[in-house]
Amino acid sequence: MLSKINAWLHLWLGLAAGIPVVILSITGCVLVFEHDIKEFTTNYIRVEAQRSEDQLPPSAIYKAVKTAIPDKEIASSWYYGLDKSVKVSLDHSDSLVYVNPYTAEILAVVNHEDFFHFMDEGHRHLWMPNKIGRQVVGWSTFIFFSLLITGLILWWPKKWNKRSREQSFTIKWKARFKRVNYDLHNVLGFYGLTIALVMCLTGLIMSFPWMRKSVVWLSGGYPNKPKVEQVEKEIPDDQPLNDALVVADQIWYKVRHEYARHNKEAVIVHYPEAEDKSVYACTDMENGIWRDLNFDRNTLELTGRKQGPIDDANTTEWLMRANYALHTGFIGGMTTKIIYFLASLICATLPITGFYIWWGKKKKTVKKSKSIHPITS
Repeated sequence: MLSKINAWLHLWLGLAAGIPVVILSITGCVLVFEHDIKEFTTNYIRVEAQRSEDQLPPSAIYKAVKTAIPDKEIASSWYYGLDKSVKVSLDHSDSLVYVNPYTAEILAVVNHEDFFHFMDEGHRHLWMPNKIGRQVVGWSTFIFFSLLITGLILWWPKKWNKRSREQSFTIKWKARFKRVNYDLHNVLGFYGLTIALVMCLTGLIMSFPWMRKSVVWLSGGYPNKPKVEQVEKEIPDDQPLNDALVVADQIWYKVRHEYARHNKEAVIVHYPEAEDKSVYACTDMENGIWRDLNFDRNTLELTGRKQGPIDDANTTEWLMRANYALHTGFIGGMTTKIIYFLASLICATLPITGFYIWWGKKKKTVKKSKSIHPITS
């Protein structure tokens, strides 16, 4: 009885979420290599690496971009390393500016809404209105997670012997198409199961606050950090910290030399506006994990929620901060990217091969019905 219910759930949940799963999987395959493809196909992302001290500060990057594009407000500068250009984001604009970090030369002004942006929108909300699309993606991911569990139950052999192992782990390429299709669904589904479960769980954490809270609770919760009182400091007259560019430069220098542990030359710095009391920066950007920092504009001390180095994080904090890297496959560099690409490709085929299995059984049932009840004139 339970096996019949499981099979029924697997069938109808699969039919319900099939199309979204195919779209999410294919767009995921494309996005996993987005940065690598862009580096290979463009001439403005990579630059000739020089010494760390030769990199120009955010103020120099700001002035170069402002001179070239005076009618746009500049939001932030993204340093990606010694051999990468600086990416500059603009307020209320679809354009991104790439600048040589050693000469301040404008290398390119590109439209952010490119092919990969289109793929990203499909992956995040299926090209639907954001609010509706995110819910559809979230619940489709939840259904797919359920399908992986019911599929594992269906895959599990009743008896473990030589024949059942061959059927469960190998594809009979020389068999008829129906058999090959069944094996592609059954066998490849098993091989892609672990990574697919990780992608689903991390996707659910992104989609639903209740899932995020559940994982936090199950993993033991965040560590109790003592409350640190902010100490007001007198600002010397020769350091006009109300100047946005001075603030950005000092935070950039401070992050690189005092806070960064990994990939120290990769830093994001936001340029504060007049009313901003805190300034955002980001460091330790490596393999899809990063460290958010907020600095008091006047004292240049950390303020608000403080993220320590990822090496010092407990289980909960590590899971939450590594969630994006675990979802995308960035966690282990190129090796895990390839593994995630293959797993995502398998996920894209499962609704298609599963539909063909169901369609074949349906046609077989119709033929049997006609042979039992022949039409008479």
